[in-house]
Amino acid sequence: MSVFDGLIGQDCVVAQLDTASRLAGAALRGEPGAGLAHAWLFTGPPGSGRSVAARAFAAALQCPDSGCGQCHECETAMSGAHADVELVTPSGLSYSVADTRVLLTRAALAPTRGRWQVTIVEDADRFTEQALNALLKALEEPPPHGIWLLCAPSVEDLLPTIRSRCRLVTLRVPPAAAVAGQLIGEGIEPDVAHFAARAAQGHVGRARRLATDPEAARRRREVLDLPTRLDTMSQCFAAAARLVDAAKEEAAAVSASLDSTERAALREAMGDTGERAPKPRGMAGAMSDLEKRQRSRATRTQRDALDRALVDLAAFYRDVLIVSLGSPIELVNLDLRDTLSELAGSATPEATLRRIEAVLAAREAIDANVAPLLAVEAMAVGLLTA
Repeated sequence: MSVFDGLIGQDCVVAQLDTASRLAGAALRGEPGAGLAHAWLFTGPPGSGRSVAARAFAAALQCPDSGCGQCHECETAMSGAHADVELVTPSGLSYSVADTRVLLTRAALAPTRGRWQVTIVEDADRFTEQALNALLKALEEPPPHGIWLLCAPSVEDLLPTIRSRCRLVTLRVPPAAAVAGQLIGEGIEPDVAHFAARAAQGHVGRARRLATDPEAARRRREVLDLPTRLDTMSQCFAAAARLVDAAKEEAAAVSASLDSTERAALREAMGDTGERAPKPRGMAGAMSDLEKRQRSRATRTQRDALDRALVDLAAFYRDVLIVSLGSPIELVNLDLRDTLSELAGSATPEATLRRIEAVLAAREAIDANVAPLLAVEAMAVGLLTA
């Protein structure tokens, strides 16, 4: 058993991190020639396991046996309960300078019980430019036992001055067969596991949701029904509204439970005993700050849900193009072969390429803060007129 067992289809990455964790242990023992880079950058497409790899590496660094997966250090590091492993996930659309300064203060502390003070930053591409400049100072003058593990989709998402100071770990999209094997090992029926692995396009977490959550599978099917419902301009606008509303509903469902739990935890921490009791000093300001962060997170969650839908749509038209060209490449949406064949017979490959471009343009527009409804409406019109 090893902390790296959760990394699916990443043999090269596992070998790299295992070697590094063993060299780190040798460095702590004072062995000559051993050492450890103080900053690491984990890159790879969504679902490749960037944060899983970073968390496993943090556990291996704290473990006396370089990641046995069974000791107290491994278990607490993997669960997020280790005192010297800080897992930072953005609560909103970006990391501010203030957020970064809090991280820097925490990362500068000496380890309390572990061997290293490890800070894992998920979605490091969400740092603002000012926040990255603040982080750069910490990377230039790291504390003796401080380790930064940054996660981002690609190296281009961070400033050259940041990435030049990091050891790069590149993850790939895991093969569908490997993802299906993982799901089957978790007790999921083989047919369902293979379907979910193909549909998720290597995204392990998404595959697990599609295999276990009927609502997630239903939402995906509704997205893929969209190309067959675009015959008029009014249908384009109606379909765009439904797509955006579905993303809002999904985000609201995710945020509701998180928001209520966080509000209850804040009231308990502040000593708020009930509605009729006097409010503790500072309660209103703390609650206002929390609600602001929750609104920002809800916006990010909605955009993430909409982006997943657009990725599914782009993959659908990719399959239409493959069928149209008669390519032997495996289809993502094998269960929709009849629909794919029908659309491939009614459109030229050039038109299908224009439709793929319309979907990708909508993703880029939303990423650039264009109103989601406007971006999706433009995409729907582009799909009709291509």
